[in-house]
Amino acid sequence: MTESGKSSEAVGVLPGEAGELASATDPHFALTTHHERRTEILVALSFWLSIACIIALAVVYSIGGQPQAEGALLGVGMGSMGAGIIAWGKYLVPQGPFKQEREPLASPPEARQAFAESFKRADTVVGRRTMLVKLMGAAMTVFGAFLVLPLRSLGPQPKKLLDTTSWRPRARLVRTDGRVVNTADLEVGSILTVFPESDPGGAISQTVLLHVASDDITTQPGRETWGPQGFLAFSRVCTHAGCPVSLYEQETQQLLCPCHQSLFNVLDGAKPIFGPAPRPLAQLPLMIDPDGVIRAQKGYDEPVGPGFWERGKGPA
Repeated sequence: MTESGKSSEAVGVLPGEAGELASATDPHFALTTHHERRTEILVALSFWLSIACIIALAVVYSIGGQPQAEGALLGVGMGSMGAGIIAWGKYLVPQGPFKQEREPLASPPEARQAFAESFKRADTVVGRRTMLVKLMGAAMTVFGAFLVLPLRSLGPQPKKLLDTTSWRPRARLVRTDGRVVNTADLEVGSILTVFPESDPGGAISQTVLLHVASDDITTQPGRETWGPQGFLAFSRVCTHAGCPVSLYEQETQQLLCPCHQSLFNVLDGAKPIFGPAPRPLAQLPLMIDPDGVIRAQKGYDEPVGPGFWERGKGPA
């Protein structure tokens, strides 16, 4: 028993006489691992793996990005860094408990000597961990540097790639194989997929050409000349999710999108009459040459297909 009546062997109290600091060989300083060197190597490998993953993440992001790869690299990089820090704290740092009764401030020479020995030992332990400290700092530095890269995503402003197609004034309508479309190619009730001759097969420029009876057409304001001789052209890209509108119901004269069953009335400006499509299909204004070749008066007057963040009214 000490003079204060408390046992030096109580839980949480370092053994030794009152006023005496624990020595460097005290069992409380013992590590929880029996393979100290192996644990140090595993912690170092965790930090190296973290550094490699973050560098790889920066490379993938810089060359254009791939969400699945970026997510995997970020997860492994941060996970390995965290695993290394946890293993270091759990297995390479004395667990204690370190607790001692408060005694008079004036320490006897023996206590001061014990403190010096304890401090010296701690300094030696830190010295052995210098490599791990540097690796952990390098991993955190690399990760912090990577966080600067996403600032690049704030600019420049996106280009108008989704606003435009390959349709130009007086562009001839052609089939996928490049053959020019003539009025004689379509009877009333016929349908044909066409493209501008500068971009046959272009996905965003694909257009459906129909031949209907002129008397049945409900002309939209400002589009009185867009359907000469009953020839109508609408974008084939659905305004709901971008699927190709490829089915035509001749009896009802409606276009059907096979993905989500949106129906468009071709006689009334291809307005949606059923399904989730929010807008009519974009209409391409047509003209017919004296020799019967069908041309576009101009490009689409609005972006084709579904909505997007920067979508605005403008020529396409």
